Amino acid sequence: MTTQYHRRDLVRAFAAMAGTGLFPQLSRAADYPDRPIKFVVPFNAGGNVDGVGRLLAAAMGPLLGQPVVVDNKAGAGGSLGAAAVAQGPADGYTLLVGSNGPLTVNPFVQAKQNYDPLKDFVPIVLACVVPHVLLANKDLPAKTLKDLIALSKREAVSCASSGIGSSTHLTLERVNASTGGRLMHVPYRGGNSLVPDLLGGTIQTACMEFSTALQLHKSGKARILAVASPQRSPLAPDAPTFIESGVRDFTAYSFVGLLAPARTPEAAARKLIAAAQAALAAPGMEERLQALGVEPASAAMRAPAAFGAYLHDEYERSRETVRAAGIRAE
Repeated sequence: MTTQYHRRDLVRAFAAMAGTGLFPQLSRAADYPDRPIKFVVPFNAGGNVDGVGRLLAAAMGPLLGQPVVVDNKAGAGGSLGAAAVAQGPADGYTLLVGSNGPLTVNPFVQAKQNYDPLKDFVPIVLACVVPHVLLANKDLPAKTLKDLIALSKREAVSCASSGIGSSTHLTLERVNASTGGRLMHVPYRGGNSLVPDLLGGTIQTACMEFSTALQLHKSGKARILAVASPQRSPLAPDAPTFIESGVRDFTAYSFVGLLAPARTPEAAARKLIAAAQAALAAPGMEERLQALGVEPASAAMRAPAAFGAYLHDEYERSRETVRAAGIRAE
């Protein structure tokens, strides 16, 4: 009697699911993927997010047996593309190549958001991180971070970032809060746009991504005063870290990772995770990422659960930095 009862309930449950259209979704997930996959990069072509997204697309396509195409959907500091993925079909065929801006910063500096970065996406893989650095004009008399902070307390010292509310702006606010410095923020539209003014001496320092600063430092055109990573980078072994310079536990990164819309079928998500892990572990991928000036994520950090925890921590850190700095959402 009990067995018959359970069987009858199962029949009713399956019938109800069939009526909701869930069966076709499960069937499609089992056959997934059977058509091209799209990676939405929420910025223009060029830059770390686009470069890493294209490397992932090229490497994952053969593993999934379908072409993976990149769609640059720029606007609103990355929020436009992120919203398009969050609000799109959760079928595993449209994914977000995500970064700080749309996922951990914009929610606190933009007055209107059409998505919740912690609820509307599921993490697939963290591909890489990019340390932030404090870069100085080569003629600036301050040659160390300690000297720079002391100078900023005596006289005006300008420090550029890639824009109000950008991840590098938030790092600058943390530098001032952690050191007692008085570096004056000068916002630009993107990290590359500030470079001519930094080299020309119009601005004295900049908080920017290591990948942008590296060649300027190596060429002697500018000087990295501090890198916001736990250890010195092998790509610039002469550049000290903030921690070495006396700022305890100070780290700050940009990141690039792959995310799918929430409610993506588990079977599809598992295939995407497996392909992404294999692509990032493949011979030569680490070197290709390093050629972009980024640090490949460790095997432990690539795991979806670790990526999700990292996103949550960065989200909360941004919330606190924006609150402490008095940055108003616009």
